[in-house]
Amino acid sequence: MQTCLITGASGGVATALAERMRTCGWRLALVTRDAARVNEEPGDLVIEADVASEQGAELAMERAVHAFGAPPAAVAHCAGAVLVAPLARTSEAQYRQCLAANLDSAFFVARAYAPRVQKAGQGGSLLFFSSVAAGIGVANHAAIALAKGGVEGLVRALAADFSASGLRVNAIAPGLMHTPATAKMLSAEASARAIRAQYPLGRHGEAEDAAALGAFLLSEEAGWVTGQVIALDGGFQAVRPLVRAG
Repeated sequence: MQTCLITGASGGVATALAERMRTCGWRLALVTRDAARVNEEPGDLVIEADVASEQGAELAMERAVHAFGAPPAAVAHCAGAVLVAPLARTSEAQYRQCLAANLDSAFFVARAYAPRVQKAGQGGSLLFFSSVAAGIGVANHAAIALAKGGVEGLVRALAADFSASGLRVNAIAPGLMHTPATAKMLSAEASARAIRAQYPLGRHGEAEDAAALGAFLLSEEAGWVTGQVIALDGGFQAVRPLVRAG
């Protein structure tokens, strides 16, 4: 049975990914800072840890390796946090928290996983989540763009370091996804309509969109894909919107 560790397991994308992976027969280790918020199923291993620290990431990986008998075949790093704020109104504490949740956590999860895969000689797949804000300028996203831009650089560096060991490293860069974290933003129809209008395909993303692409990238079906950051944004980064005169 294939094994997968998912961080940020209480989040909307992680929950959708876990559901899809289960249907494909994967055994899961779900990592979260609050186990009470995780939708676990029989057979899941729930690990309470904060992977934004080296200690937390190591603890999560050690527990997964102990339970599975080997490093997970795949790791999906879904933990993170969004900060939308003007630069002048972004406090140092907010900035540090944003980098810790997104960039530090990615680095520590990679360091806990990749050397173990290399030592075991088994190969594997490591998936990160970036953001459209790392690939195109989006107003009031300075801190998150910086953090996710670092994640994208990390993807390419890790692919270079560990491809010879059979470890594939990729990332998904989504646009706005409908999850519990964005529910308030999309609750008003006027706001939701304005958001949908930004995307050439005419809608915001759903957690299931990310889950479908994530499950593919983690699987052997994507066995010749590594070092890639794949946009999942309804054309947001690639297509210039048609602006009609008022």
